[in-house]
Amino acid sequence: MDTKAFRRTLQKSESYHRKGFGHEEEVAGVMQSAYQSPLIQAIRDNQYHFTQGNVTIHLAQAFGFCWGVERAVAMAYETRQHFPDERIWITNEIIHNPSVNQHLRDMQVEFIALIQGEKDFSGVQPGDVVILPAFGASVQEMQLLNDKGCKIIDTTCPWVSKVWNTVEKHKKKAYTSIIHGKYNHEETVATSSFADKYLVVLNLDQAEYVCHYILKGGNREELMAKFAQAYSQGFDPDIDLERVGIANQTTMLKSETEQIGKLFERTMMKKYGPAQLNDHFQSFNTICDATQERQDAMLSLVEEDVDLMIVIGGFNSSNTTHLQEMAIARNIPSYHIDAVDRILSPAQIEHKPLGRGIEVSDNWLPEGKITVGVTSGASTPDKVVEDIIEKIFALKN
Repeated sequence: MDTKAFRRTLQKSESYHRKGFGHEEEVAGVMQSAYQSPLIQAIRDNQYHFTQGNVTIHLAQAFGFCWGVERAVAMAYETRQHFPDERIWITNEIIHNPSVNQHLRDMQVEFIALIQGEKDFSGVQPGDVVILPAFGASVQEMQLLNDKGCKIIDTTCPWVSKVWNTVEKHKKKAYTSIIHGKYNHEETVATSSFADKYLVVLNLDQAEYVCHYILKGGNREELMAKFAQAYSQGFDPDIDLERVGIANQTTMLKSETEQIGKLFERTMMKKYGPAQLNDHFQSFNTICDATQERQDAMLSLVEEDVDLMIVIGGFNSSNTTHLQEMAIARNIPSYHIDAVDRILSPAQIEHKPLGRGIEVSDNWLPEGKITVGVTSGASTPDKVVEDIIEKIFALKN
């Protein structure tokens, strides 16, 4: 399938919408009341530090809603304004934040059901309105919805679209796309659907394994088993790793994406020589500005003298998880929560430790004067952050 030609044709269709519908003013009011916070603005105005009683909050200098997320949510709200009586679906969570997704459900936006891990589009009828989330949607999903005669509202983040364009460039020159990401994450599923050949690597360890195979060879069956579900149909490591291009899931850790890119560049240079490098390796900068800014801000925050860190965001939010990793790397007591209800009492907090399920921890809130570092992922509204800070103030004071 010529995915580039399909996208071009789809975008010219009268049933495809990539911009809003002129309801910006009405939506802005709803967005402000639902998601903005006077307290958070006051903390920003006070150089991101705020003290109440015996609690001092140190807020990361970049956190919360990014432009791409705000745009996607606003477009979803505009869609309901523009189609007040139509049946509206969304192919996935609009973003990885439970409160935002619940607001859409309250507006009678239906979510495509997952049945045994597969999306069930059987309920979608011709003429229905279908929103593609900020993560994007696979080419196959877009084609299915187009064939059904649906109105498609595309809120895909432009940074994600930039990665798709990079994968198209890889395909044009018969490069295999090495995608730094989680193979089952919605964004990576969408990105890989634009590739001809691809291999998804989760982290630097997996990238090193692949690079060792490129240089030294190895057990083909072991590699195929190790990356099961993470490569394209018909993938052959002995052929398809001769020419590679780097792409990424935009919410991954920036420094690790850069390390992986440099590792593959060195590997191909070592195997084929500097003069042949461009025939075997291709790389473009597809690291999202917002992800980078939030990670840089977190790196600064963990250098401050804080007693504990609160990381706020959906439990399935990749960019939030990477912020949590930074706190843990500095041995700071850190709690990843998605809503104020997770704070059960001064003695107990329900949270998600890195790589584990949801747990309840005791004695999480120290006595006496404390300094709390706070950040949130790119899908988290300021109002959620405000609620959590207010709860900490209330418990301590």
